[in-house]
Amino acid sequence: MAVEVSMGKITILEETTKNPISLMGQRAGVCWGADITDSAKNYKRGLDCLVSGHGRVMEYVNVEMVIDGYSARVIREWYTHLGGAPTRLQASTRYINYENFAYVVPPKIAANEEAAERYNAMMKSITETCSYLEKECGIPREDAAMLLPLGMETKLVDKRNLRNLVDMSGQRMCTRAYWEYRQLFADIAQALSQVSEEWKYIVDNYFKPKCDKVGYCTERKSCGRMPKKNA
Repeated sequence: MAVEVSMGKITILEETTKNPISLMGQRAGVCWGADITDSAKNYKRGLDCLVSGHGRVMEYVNVEMVIDGYSARVIREWYTHLGGAPTRLQASTRYINYENFAYVVPPKIAANEEAAERYNAMMKSITETCSYLEKECGIPREDAAMLLPLGMETKLVDKRNLRNLVDMSGQRMCTRAYWEYRQLFADIAQALSQVSEEWKYIVDNYFKPKCDKVGYCTERKSCGRMPKKNA
């Protein structure tokens, strides 16, 4: 399922668990010696696990997706979330078309005519220089690629479990998180919510900033949405 979003495109692959709540209930039922052939009971048991915060069963729910059209900078930050042993493959810079690589323009730059002109001029200069180094100087493409900017759009296929995603949402949906990361996570949430009703329930109730979950702000510098714990 490919979902067009406001920046790039999130494609949820068919290997993704379609009914995550039922799967969690089934796995928990094995541990509890319960009847795992009853789909209704599996679903109820899965909900109980979510409400009770039994995170281990969330690790049985896998999400595989293609993330396309976001900056190399935000994807580098994506890589810092290692819980649950995620795995991913990113587009190689050895095969980038220097003459027409796409890049992200931050909204504040796009809204400033002078800033946008300079930003776009620099991207054009990088494009031309990469091409010149390779074609005129005989520099290997993999070496010329050292010039490529963090703003360049990239693509990757990513696999991780639900527990990892819920943990990420607490940090990356925070209003103090970088704007592109917030957008990326919102786009992933939107794509997952269209997979099934079970996914929509999880996204609506568990993909939230940490302050919405605990009822107060845990950040040293608060945005003011929630009171500080010691306030």
